[in-house]
Amino acid sequence: MLRKDFLWGGAVTAHQSEGGYNEGGKVPAVCDLTTTGEFSDFKDGIDTYHRYKEDIALFAEMGFKMYRFSIAWTRIFPQGDESEPNEAGLKFYEDLIDECLKYNIEPLITISHYEVPFHLTQKWNSWTDRRMIDCFLNFCRAIFTRYKGKVKYWLTFNEINILLHFEGKGGKQVAFESLHHQMVASAKAVIAAHEIDENISVGCMIAGYCSYPYTCDPKDVLANYKAFQDKFGYCADTMVRGYYPVYASRLWKQNNVTLNITKDDEEALKAGKADFLAYSYYMSNVVTTHQNEGESLDGAGTSENLKNPYLKASDWGWQIDPLGLRWSLNWFYDRFELPMMIVENGFGAYDKKEADGTVDDQYRIDYLRSHIEAMKDAVDYDGVDLLGYTMWSPIDIVSASTGEYDKRYGFIYVDMDDQGHGDLHRSRKDSFYWYKKVIASN
Repeated sequence: MLRKDFLWGGAVTAHQSEGGYNEGGKVPAVCDLTTTGEFSDFKDGIDTYHRYKEDIALFAEMGFKMYRFSIAWTRIFPQGDESEPNEAGLKFYEDLIDECLKYNIEPLITISHYEVPFHLTQKWNSWTDRRMIDCFLNFCRAIFTRYKGKVKYWLTFNEINILLHFEGKGGKQVAFESLHHQMVASAKAVIAAHEIDENISVGCMIAGYCSYPYTCDPKDVLANYKAFQDKFGYCADTMVRGYYPVYASRLWKQNNVTLNITKDDEEALKAGKADFLAYSYYMSNVVTTHQNEGESLDGAGTSENLKNPYLKASDWGWQIDPLGLRWSLNWFYDRFELPMMIVENGFGAYDKKEADGTVDDQYRIDYLRSHIEAMKDAVDYDGVDLLGYTMWSPIDIVSASTGEYDKRYGFIYVDMDDQGHGDLHRSRKDSFYWYKKVIASN
């Protein structure tokens, strides 16, 4: 059985939802701008900056026990390197937190959700520079101190391992360097949190998935294991155990990477191990070593993202695999025996609002039901210790991957489309009432 105090809820991020991009002293973060320096599709979000009370009341109506959101770094430290925080930003999030607590909803706060002050990117090329660690810690100490006694659960970086999934401008060397600095910063944040408030619990958050070999060829099995280990296990192993795993040296050599790992770094990683492990789960992947075998999902001919013939997919090609969630929960718990949370899991779709205002999103209910059942089986039959589940996203927000309003995830419909038509009015979908029953019945 799920624990009686199981933390049911939902998750959003600041830059996809807040809006208010030039209010309260906020200045642009990297996620607010396009590559040409113009404001991105995220700048207006769904206006939670002004409407959060309305949204939280709707979450409370569903019975939420937890609400995961992120704090925009540039609301607190607009440039990123100031010595003192912006009071208007601190006050905004304090009011938001208090609104959650009014309904007995636990805040789960992500400190960095793909957000870096644009100024620091110009100044130091972001996390490639070790000096970013002190700026991040200054940010962390400010919010840990301000919200002491109000916020118990924190996540340092959203999907920290995502850097290993993409080849950036500086190649693998820059990706691994940046990731090392982030993991050291995360560990030092855990240490700072416990110094400020011994009741704070700080987790690491991984971009999760499940991966299968395309065939039973032993080469495919080994390639799949290594791909999963390298992209899924590398960060979790380091942040939960407190040191780099033995296969890290193979991974660095394979990618021609050399890291400057100081004694202080090693001590911080050891002392700042994550209190719990959180991850996102949307789909599974298939891996092969065979040339020209299988259908690539990304169109790039990659051997690590093949179509699984046994699975259906969403409108955006994301393969629907609830059993993979149970598999990954087992993999993590067998490896670490650390309490876990599923902090993102959801279904993006084109929703149709009927003339009477209703939205029949049975496909979303089917997706979530099957994943929740798999999650529950992992607890009931496999012994996994699971603290909570915050689906993505309980309200329609701007899609991170496509910048669309029309790619909808929520239980709550937001009246806005990709052409900018709509008044942002909130209304309940069929899934709203379904999730309310799920929470009520645990």
